[in-house]
Amino acid sequence: MVASTEVLDALKSIGLNLYERKIFVALLAKGVATAAELSEIANVPRSRSYDVLESLAEKGFVLVQPSKPLKYVALKPSEAIERVKEKLKRDHETMLERIDRLKNSKIMQELESIYKQGLSFIQPTEISGTLKGRHIINRQVQSLFKSAKKEITVLTTPKGLKDLHENHYRILKKLVKKGIKLKILAPETDPELLKSFSQIADVKKIKKPAGRIYVVDNQHVILSLTDDSVHESQDVAFWANSPHAAKDIIQPYIEYLKK
Repeated sequence: MVASTEVLDALKSIGLNLYERKIFVALLAKGVATAAELSEIANVPRSRSYDVLESLAEKGFVLVQPSKPLKYVALKPSEAIERVKEKLKRDHETMLERIDRLKNSKIMQELESIYKQGLSFIQPTEISGTLKGRHIINRQVQSLFKSAKKEITVLTTPKGLKDLHENHYRILKKLVKKGIKLKILAPETDPELLKSFSQIADVKKIKKPAGRIYVVDNQHVILSLTDDSVHESQDVAFWANSPHAAKDIIQPYIEYLKK
């Protein structure tokens, strides 16, 4: 039985490459088979079939029979999926433990030291880049917010204001308590959100949307290059460590909007 494209795509979505998908489906149809047999059925190079079957065994899709030659048994699909799920959970927990150990180790101190030394060799204006995807943009925005020492200025749109509240309100509230000044410019389209932000920020209502811009300490700037209508995966922004851009370009624009 030949598997449908939908089945092969579903197996791809849970981490099986093309050869793994083809051999697993072939083994399901055969029940028990050698690597050579599966290579022929699945049209996979024989030299690769052993590695593929070993990978499938590690992932929990097949069992190995210690015979000569080695034979492989397909697990029931529902059981295989459950094994994969459990393995992913264990791997995830193990990785989190490793990350926590690394964060609190001398190795992290050494890496931070190397990073600081590296920064001394480059100009601040060379630290810039394009960010794609709202998740990536929000992650960079959050990182810059956390690095703030004096002030944060946000110019945003109705959708941007909602996003700011959902993803950054708690962090901004903590920063304000530490003494960071927060200024927000946004259209008066959601009174409740503006009221909420008014508790922690100097909020200025502007007449119409004028883009999404984040400025931290008059040094870091994140400028959105797309509007609110694009899908979050296609959202694009430009980030720069540039006091010139922050002070001489963005700030005058913000002052103009205040009028």
